[in-house]
Amino acid sequence: MSFINQILPKITRSTVATENDAAGATGFTLKPVYQLSQTPEAWTLVAQLPGVTKEGLEVTAEDGLVTIKGRRAWQQPEGWTSLYRESYDSPYALTLQHDNTVDAGQIQAELKDGLLRVSLPKAAALKPRKITVN
Repeated sequence: MSFINQILPKITRSTVATENDAAGATGFTLKPVYQLSQTPEAWTLVAQLPGVTKEGLEVTAEDGLVTIKGRRAWQQPEGWTSLYRESYDSPYALTLQHDNTVDAGQIQAELKDGLLRVSLPKAAALKPRKITVN
């Protein structure tokens, strides 16, 4: 089986903050919106993580799982009074399961403009290869 057939979000609890939660997000985790594509060499995961910085982001790969954890921190500028707010301090979490077909030692991640791009190279056994005929 390939990674694409084994995508199973594991940490996907998502709740909308309420008006009473004005002090920040406590008790809820957001699942980021994401897209997964593939080439013959790798899968590419692109996740939307608005407001998350590199310092607030963790990407791990172990035991057939790729996990993204991040935290968006919103700070109100000094002297401002919020009249209405939909932006909260909140954690993001997403775990995708694969069948160990990813070369974990070659995974690369880049965060730019609120988009996290994770390159998940396929294990050598899955990559197409040309066979010489004698």
